Amino acid sequence: MRVRHLECASAIPAAQWDALFPPGYPFTRHAFLAALEAHGCVGPELGWTPCHAVLSDDRGIAAIAPLYLKAHSYGEFVFDFAWADASRRLGQPYYPKLVNAIPFTPCIGPRIGARDPSSRLAMAQQLPALAATAGLSGAHALFLDDADFVACRAAGMVERNDVQFHWYNASYSDFASFLATFSSDKRKKILRERRRMAEAGIRFEHRAGHELDEAAWRQVYRLYANTYAERGQRPYLTDEFFLDYGRQADTAVRLVLAFERTEMVAVAILLRGGDTLYGRHWGAADRYNGLHFETCYYQGIDYCIREGLRHFDAGAQGEHKLARGFTPQITRSAHWLAEPRLFDAVADHLERERAYVSEREALLDAHSPYKRVATAAAPEA
Repeated sequence: MRVRHLECASAIPAAQWDALFPPGYPFTRHAFLAALEAHGCVGPELGWTPCHAVLSDDRGIAAIAPLYLKAHSYGEFVFDFAWADASRRLGQPYYPKLVNAIPFTPCIGPRIGARDPSSRLAMAQQLPALAATAGLSGAHALFLDDADFVACRAAGMVERNDVQFHWYNASYSDFASFLATFSSDKRKKILRERRRMAEAGIRFEHRAGHELDEAAWRQVYRLYANTYAERGQRPYLTDEFFLDYGRQADTAVRLVLAFERTEMVAVAILLRGGDTLYGRHWGAADRYNGLHFETCYYQGIDYCIREGLRHFDAGAQGEHKLARGFTPQITRSAHWLAEPRLFDAVADHLERERAYVSEREALLDAHSPYKRVATAAAPEA
């Protein structure tokens, strides 16, 4: 096996890249990653230097891993700032570090595209090896699916868990049949939130990205950028990215557009892949009571039911999703640190943290809005 690095995904043909990744997961597709690079969303000046690894043998490309040299920990959604501080106090620089991740995308999925299981393991073993050879502080693989998690653990990386909230479609015929599974008080709350939108005169449209013209996309971007401006931050994605990737004929982008009369006042930017809808970004021109819940959650659930999608991943964090029918789900990442003292301390901490996350998941699940089905007592002998 031979490993080489790419400064950009476009350095190899899209067909070769995409052949190694599942077609139903949009974020590891060549078009998505290449568009991030081409339109100023990632790059050395932003602390995301692409250095994708390609593993080859005499048969050709065996595995690919999207890799980034990170100069900070922003845009990852697996928070290691305390590790960086501990490394500094040990006299060891924490940045740069090697990250196997999708920029700004905390969605569970493949992080290694591989020809077969042995190639996947070989690439997973390369992650700590590449970091060690380059003198980096460590290697991190984020939001792993089952196959990549197993491979990374076998490569000596340690597991970190967190909780997200996902919605699953139990073959609902419509939104009303979904709400019928709620307890009475929770159902009334959702109906009241949705009624506010109608009373405010807000209407919604669902569109594929290629159905919007340039003017509409520029308004979408203004709304998206406004949510960052309100927090004094720079948007992760650029308008050029959306105008390219969002308007491609086969784009995965789906939009929920909110209108007050004829004016677009809010948007949810989602991606569709396989049987899953991924909620990614939100923007609004002003604050409307309940508009975020309707645009980002209820409209997405409506879309999944209508389209027969099984799963709605509406984004990271957010315990407020629980009362709206989303259920807790454990996420997994894998980590290796070059400094032995720090690695041992982090491994010990993560063991205790995993127990806490498991307890938290069970506690959250117990507060689900769904009706509790009583189980009949076993008959006496």
